[in-house]
Amino acid sequence: MLTDMEDMPSVKLGDYILQFEMGPPPPEIQEVATKELRETPERQKKAVEELRELLKKETDLKCPLDNEAWLIRFLRPCKYYPESAVKLVKEYYSFKVKHANVYDGLTPVREKNIFEQNILTVLPNRDQHGRRILIIELGKKWKTNKVSLDEVYKGSVLYLEAAMLEPTTQIAGAIVIFDMDGLTLQQTWQFTPPFAKRIVDLLQDAVPLRIKNIHIINQPYVFNMVFALFKPFLRQKLKDRIIFHGTDRKSLHKYLSPKCLPECYGGTLSIPRVTGPQWLELLVKCEKEFEAINSYGYKK
Repeated sequence: MLTDMEDMPSVKLGDYILQFEMGPPPPEIQEVATKELRETPERQKKAVEELRELLKKETDLKCPLDNEAWLIRFLRPCKYYPESAVKLVKEYYSFKVKHANVYDGLTPVREKNIFEQNILTVLPNRDQHGRRILIIELGKKWKTNKVSLDEVYKGSVLYLEAAMLEPTTQIAGAIVIFDMDGLTLQQTWQFTPPFAKRIVDLLQDAVPLRIKNIHIINQPYVFNMVFALFKPFLRQKLKDRIIFHGTDRKSLHKYLSPKCLPECYGGTLSIPRVTGPQWLELLVKCEKEFEAINSYGYKK
């Protein structure tokens, strides 16, 4: 398990070092944990023990019960209520069984294509609230003959699994920006109701990560057809977190400080954007971690 900073894989990009942040969260994030997640050392210790005991009863579920960091990963999004955390663990692994065609043997090495297409990138910095920012560009950059929506989904899941390992992200959460600039009618036909349902089910019930907002930007009129597929599956809580901005950068900046955004989104971020292939280089170095993730779950 990736827990020791010495072992942390990294990729050097000019003067910038890209790596996952596995150390203890900074004080301001720790404050968020106390305030929003009810996290205190005593409550954490008690909840970890309770969750461990509850999971022991799930005899057909294989998970690393002796790994405290793993247990905390599920407790944080559930605000340290062990019963809710058990439910989340079961939902997370049931979802992987239900969609085994996507999840079986899912590792960065096997999904090189999606990263090489440079459609999915995570900004190297966090936003002003300490959240990770995933950008998915499903317009001009998306060549449907080269990369399928399932590959986009798999790549996104690999990023989410990596984000779940970071204590700061477990607490502060993540946001997703869908940049739909240049989306064509032909591309919209790739979307189906089952695909829409899978994404919504994942976000609403089966991901142990706080997805704080989903920002839709640069969307053309045809995007309404795509969103119509998702709508029937959305519950109010997630619906309220989806924000449409079009090309209005001021609207986006109400949620995301320009300091955290690259120039193309009206931002002033000076760190160069990290490309898909550069992220792949880092993710591949964590291959053992992804293999460990895949080794847990319901017995086949």
